[in-house]
Amino acid sequence: MDLECIIYDKQEGVAVIRLNRPQVLNAMNKRLWLDMQAALDDARDDEQIKVVVITGEGRAFSTGADLKETIAAINGYAIGSGYELALACDIRIAAEEAKIGSPEAKVTSSVTGGAFRLVQDLIGPGKARELLFTGEYIDGVEAQRIGLVNRAVPPEKLMETVMEMAAKIAANSAFSLKMIKKGLNMALGEVSLEALMDFEVEACLACVSTKERQTSLTAFEDRKK
Repeated sequence: MDLECIIYDKQEGVAVIRLNRPQVLNAMNKRLWLDMQAALDDARDDEQIKVVVITGEGRAFSTGADLKETIAAINGYAIGSGYELALACDIRIAAEEAKIGSPEAKVTSSVTGGAFRLVQDLIGPGKARELLFTGEYIDGVEAQRIGLVNRAVPPEKLMETVMEMAAKIAANSAFSLKMIKKGLNMALGEVSLEALMDFEVEACLACVSTKERQTSLTAFEDRKK
């Protein structure tokens, strides 16, 4: 792949996408979006990849504009589209000093990428309104406190923490992860409880019918010894 604006690497079931326009704080442009799409398509089609980590080179995660399990490693500024990209990931881990927010109201714009729903799902409508109406930024520590990110860690520990979590996820069954993620997404929608419980039964039966089921059970028992 000819990638100009990202650095893409794969190892041990984890794909890492590093936004690489540090001179403009990784602001989104067409080339960056196209490069990201190419990398995400590659990760999706690679059966060995179970987790995708997205982060940024330099001082910013991003300041501009249905996959496998995704982790946002927020190393600096995550504002505007970069903030929305982080919201769309399954898990968010931020540096304590990261700056996160939506300045759209300050520049006569509005949020995109499903952020109206995503941010309310994470922190509730009251806090979402406060952040969107004021356009203020918060740091990683405050983002963890209100539930916007899963963890806030010292900057020097960010990628170590992210890769440790990615490795734990990648060690699990890809099929189980797919079923669990689908169920969680269904539960966020308007599906009835009855339909959700039907899916849970179907997903469980599908998982225990796979060839890797016995291998997984044996490995689990070995870890307990």
